[in-house]
Amino acid sequence: MVGNLPHGILFCMRMVLGFLLLLAPVFADGIPREEYQARRALLRKSLDGVLVLFARADDDLRDYIQEPNFLYLTGWRDPGAVLMMTANEEILFLPPRSKTAEIFYGRVTDPNDADVFEKTGFRAVLPRSAVETAFLRLLEGTPKIYMERGDPQAEKLKGLAPLHEEGNTTALVGDLREMKSPAELVLIQKASDATVAAHLAAWKAMKAGKSEYEIAAVMTGTYFSMGCERSAYAPIVGSGPNSVILHYSANKRRMDSGEVVVMDVGAECSDYATDVTRTVPVNGKFTARQKEIYEIVLGAQKAAIAAIKPGVKVGRRDDKGTLYGIAFDYINTHGKDSHGAALGKYFTHGLSHHVGLDVHDPGPTSIELKAGMVITIEPGIYIPEENLGVRIEDTILVTENGCKILSGGLPKEVEEIERLVGK
Repeated sequence: MVGNLPHGILFCMRMVLGFLLLLAPVFADGIPREEYQARRALLRKSLDGVLVLFARADDDLRDYIQEPNFLYLTGWRDPGAVLMMTANEEILFLPPRSKTAEIFYGRVTDPNDADVFEKTGFRAVLPRSAVETAFLRLLEGTPKIYMERGDPQAEKLKGLAPLHEEGNTTALVGDLREMKSPAELVLIQKASDATVAAHLAAWKAMKAGKSEYEIAAVMTGTYFSMGCERSAYAPIVGSGPNSVILHYSANKRRMDSGEVVVMDVGAECSDYATDVTRTVPVNGKFTARQKEIYEIVLGAQKAAIAAIKPGVKVGRRDDKGTLYGIAFDYINTHGKDSHGAALGKYFTHGLSHHVGLDVHDPGPTSIELKAGMVITIEPGIYIPEENLGVRIEDTILVTENGCKILSGGLPKEVEEIERLVGK
């Protein structure tokens, strides 16, 4: 709930507004300018203090990525900007133009440009030098401030309000980010479709003797060619002994026949991410043991996905009835290791996280799922003594009656994988 609006009403308002805004001119990353304005208006309804967010510093503009909460509320990608909001006001502060910097990085918007509203979507745009004066003015009459903890720029500004209570900025903005609008879903679907194509291209290129980085290059090249600007995270292509390392990203090893390779690779399109993993045999054919473990992981994923609906929790492995509990129980009651022990202990990571502007978007696993959330389901089994790791992961939209697998175009049945790998 935001403010006094029940979730059901709030969700309907968002969906109707979102579909209307899809017809509006796009702004910055493909989200309509009016949607950014609507996000700020929605946040102001429950804002009980002064919110200040800083764009990321411009230490190196060659690899610049905007701070996600700032981007979510403004759509503004340039460095050096500041957002300041209260229940009644919203101001964007922009740094002055630097002719020297523009030689290297190009022209930026100046707060005094005639078309500054069209470019920013803000009615009030002031020079960055006015931040402290505006902050002191807006502090009057409110006991609370909201800023990101640990940001050096924020810590300096907080010194002007030593007696004010500090609110939880991450929770304040994160609650809004949990629910995805139709425009956001279009971009997550685009990233998912491009990622599916990347995995299929990797399967086709798969061959014993190739290096993991060759497969990673095929995958990134595929989604770059489809309009995705970045990888959502460092590509993970782990074969043989590397398949049991959860976040292995060196991608240096030569792949050998008879091994499996875990490919956890996802694209980021217009700032929105996806997260997809498949495990396939290097030579195109699972061994009996590989197939056994693979089918157990797939069964666990299917069981968890079948249980997705509003009101269910991701939870923890020991929580009965939660998605994690369902997946863990499946793995722990199917199959054994080489010593006859249950396989649950080899499921060594969480089952799910939210996906959006960040591949790990805000949203605790302890909350009830709601229609409009986007999450992953990613069970896995990793047996080091067998050099055998299997993970299967999809990006999934929670709907009113269940879910939609946004990465569902990528096969995961054994027969389909064996039919496509190396072909």
